[in-house]
Amino acid sequence: MKRHRTSDTTHGTTRDTSAASVFHTSLLCAVLFMPLSFIACPGDTMSSRQPTSNAASETNTTENNSSNNPSAAVIAPSNFDGERAFAHVREQVAIGARPAGSPALARARDYIIKQLRAANLNVTTDEFRQPTPLGERTFVNIIAELPGESADQLVIASHYDTKYYRDMNFVGANDGGSSTGVLIELARALAAQNRKPRLTLKFVFFDGEEAFCENWDDCSKPNQPDNTYGSRRYVRAAIERGELGRIRALILLDLVGYKDLEFPRDSNSTSWIVDTIWRTAAELKHADVFVNSEEAIDDDHTPFLEAGVNAVDIIQLSSYPHWHTAEDTLDKISKRSLQIVGDVMLASIPRIEERLATTRPR
Repeated sequence: MKRHRTSDTTHGTTRDTSAASVFHTSLLCAVLFMPLSFIACPGDTMSSRQPTSNAASETNTTENNSSNNPSAAVIAPSNFDGERAFAHVREQVAIGARPAGSPALARARDYIIKQLRAANLNVTTDEFRQPTPLGERTFVNIIAELPGESADQLVIASHYDTKYYRDMNFVGANDGGSSTGVLIELARALAAQNRKPRLTLKFVFFDGEEAFCENWDDCSKPNQPDNTYGSRRYVRAAIERGELGRIRALILLDLVGYKDLEFPRDSNSTSWIVDTIWRTAAELKHADVFVNSEEAIDDDHTPFLEAGVNAVDIIQLSSYPHWHTAEDTLDKISKRSLQIVGDVMLASIPRIEERLATTRPR
């Protein structure tokens, strides 16, 4: 489950108004002061939207806007295969409901690990036990690594469990299945590219994102939420190893396969990463999918944000009508939607890497 908080602010409206103001100001200066070319006109003072989280700020050593970076401006052809991603979703759904700690999820895990190893990635698992409202459960995160030029990490993640229901066969084709399929294919596509990433890429499949109780916070206790078990474990383990500073950013995928795909901006996410992805999507002619409405989401990126890590959540929640129903089935998933997400991610990741590689944590 994810928690959704609606927002009345539309990012696009704010941006358009500011842009118009800058245009009129610049035009007036050009008309009045063209002969005096040495006199400066006011620049664009529109500030970037700030996330509501505690994400770590970055101090730039180069130009902030990745569109000014020639290496980031070029979009390479995509080798992401939406057909493969869909096949991975189909395999997950065929297993059935996959709640944390279940034999079905163990079968799904075996499938994921097999696919990652077939892509020649180094795969490890992190098994841990945690108390839940249903008693102590065993959880297992899956981590695949693609070494980069730097040991600093860009984490790309999805949860692979489905929500527990006592009397519903919830197969989670979109909620759990779609992002898992995309992440498996992203890992294969990136490993197959003839380039070494700037940062080490970690492909992480979180266990236990979903709450065991009906709603996100129904059974949560202080410092013991009934959700985000795997992502909280990942952050906590990095802190204990003294390696949190190595995690430069997280890209989280969740509910990414619906045939009527539409992603709002998550206002809790780190704003410059959101801007980078949405700008890239627009360049790829997918502005109708990555739209400028805004929502606030609590999800597996929340523990990262709370620890000061830059993070973004790519998720379609409020406009997905089959969320947490028995109708979240394979027929709701579109190969084209999976392809769009994969293409945008493959084009965005080098730009995000470039920004991170040329900045230093404060």
